[in-house]
Amino acid sequence: MAPSKSADREARQARERLRRFNARQEVHKQRVSRRKRDNVLAVIGVVVIAALATLTQVVFFTAGPGAPEPTPEPSATATPEPQQNVGDIPDPALSEFRTWTGELVLNDVPLAFELDGAAAPQAVAAFVQQVQDGYFVDKTCHRLTDAGVKLIQCGSLDGTGAGDPDFRFGPIENAPEDGVYPAGTIAMARAGGDAYSQGHQFFIMYEDGSLPDDMAGGYTVFGKVTDGLDRFIEEIASGGVQPGGPRGANDGAPVIPTTITSVSVQ
Repeated sequence: MAPSKSADREARQARERLRRFNARQEVHKQRVSRRKRDNVLAVIGVVVIAALATLTQVVFFTAGPGAPEPTPEPSATATPEPQQNVGDIPDPALSEFRTWTGELVLNDVPLAFELDGAAAPQAVAAFVQQVQDGYFVDKTCHRLTDAGVKLIQCGSLDGTGAGDPDFRFGPIENAPEDGVYPAGTIAMARAGGDAYSQGHQFFIMYEDGSLPDDMAGGYTVFGKVTDGLDRFIEEIASGGVQPGGPRGANDGAPVIPTTITSVSVQ
């Protein structure tokens, strides 16, 4: 028997419903696929942006104008060969692994000091050799800080605080584990994160202070001022810091120009 018109119509409607259902399913699949693709692209984009941001920070803080200047540190060029002495570095045996005494005169202010050749033989050997060679005479003290950490830094080759690429040594010796550097401490200045950037420059703490370690560690303590610090504070440090320096109002060239008049050891 032939199907009725009603049955025909219902069959056509069923086929149409199936067609629309299949079409909706296909649209749904496409939307799901598109969302997945968009999510993957978004994740990739986030990763790329994060990577670029990290790279930018690394470049900014290690190679660019934002390179940090730890306290204290000369602005030195990178070590030609990492973890290696550069130049004619004295044998640590020159320190004789003993206590040395001497006098450092800044302007007309004498500072009596002791050097600890047992605790920091390489730094003491380098300092003693430079004294014997007459290196320090007439070199400036280019840096004074008078807030927070209080120190004076001296011995720069050219008076700017730049390091000497031809005379650099390490490693760090006798750095305090607690990061505390008492008043009178004499320590080697260096570039941030570089244990083999020690050279001519040293700093003297004229008040107790704490210096944070960086990737290289602390700072080589090789001696201490035993007399004259009060007069130094009164006649040099009390003058303050010249305004307009790159490190801020409390860190820069001393208002009272300061030169190493003489230095002796025995």
